[in-house]
Order: sequence, then structure tokens, then C-alpha cells
Amino acid sequence: MVSLQPPVCDFDEPAIDFTLPGVDGKSWNLADCAGEKGLLVMFICNHCPYVKSIRDRIVRDTRELKSLGVNTVAIMSNDPTDYEEDSFENMKKVSDEFGFEFPYLIDETQQVAKAYGAVCTPDFFGYNGDLKLQYRGRLDESRKEAAAESVKRDLFEGMKEVAETGKGPAEQIPSMGCSIKWKEG
Repeated sequence: MVSLQPPVCDFDEPAIDFTLPGVDGKSWNLADCAGEKGLLVMFICNHCPYVKSIRDRIVRDTRELKSLGVNTVAIMSNDPTDYEEDSFENMKKVSDEFGFEFPYLIDETQQVAKAYGAVCTPDFFGYNGDLKLQYRGRLDESRKEAAAESVKRDLFEGMKEVAETGKGPAEQIPSMGCSIKWKEG
């Protein structure tokens, strides 16, 4: 399993529209997902140990961000051919098990991940109310195992700043995770 870090935040890069199917049976696009104060676009999957270690924190932080006007969408772009755990059926199970309060979408063509420049799971893209990129950092210092509860909540604090000011923090620590499992060819 390859561990990768995404590049630093490309401030003010516009969010890219998409239309993808969700585990709830609906089709979602960028406008459907956006919140008044911003949008967090997360590229996650089910099998990655980096994602598994923080799923409960993702649920906690996204719930709190929603109360600040920042909505969230999770996109699964891995090719599930070699990772059955990432199948659409298993996405539904994980969403139900962890109580995802945000759309969990499948990017079967992988075009959305490529358009965003996503490189790993988890990969977080935090946008302001104008859907301009302001955060491209980590959730916290967790890796394949969750960090202590007392660690700084980088993503939450960064997106709270975005909700309050429209701008993200100048200093951001990149996320780290497993490479996206690209289809061959």
C-alpha cells in the first residue's frame, strides 16, 4: 500500500462541478452539496487504514461544520475491482454503520478525482461560500491509527476559519493516506 501526501492548497481554485450517484439512491451535484459558508469535499474509501482510523472523527467534525454552514460530501473514486470493501454495496453499509450525515458518492469513471487532482484517501478539499479552495490539509495528526483525542483538529479549525472569514489558514499540513486505486489503462 503506497502512502502519499497531496500538494499544498492552491488558494482560490474554483470547485469543479460533478454529478454522481449516492448511496442514498439520489444523484448529487456540486450545487446540491454546497453550504452557505462552504463545502468540504472528501475523497475517502472503505478499505484504507488511514480513513478507517478517523471515520468517527470525520462524522464528528462534519456534523459540527454543518452547524457553522459548511456542508460535506464524500466521494469514493477507487477501482473496487481489487478491493471489494470499496464496492457500492459496502459504501452503503459503511455509511449506515457510521451514520454519515453527508452524501457518500461513487466516482466510477474516476473523472471527478482526476479533475480535482485527488491523490490519496483521505484527501480533503475545503471551499468557502464562493466555492473557492481554502483548505487542503489533514484532519489531524492521525495516521493508520487514530491520534490522541487531545490533538489539534486541523481540518475542523481550518474550516471553521473559512466559515467565519471566507479564508483558510496560511499554514496547512498535508493529509496523508493510501494512493487512489486507479483503473488500468
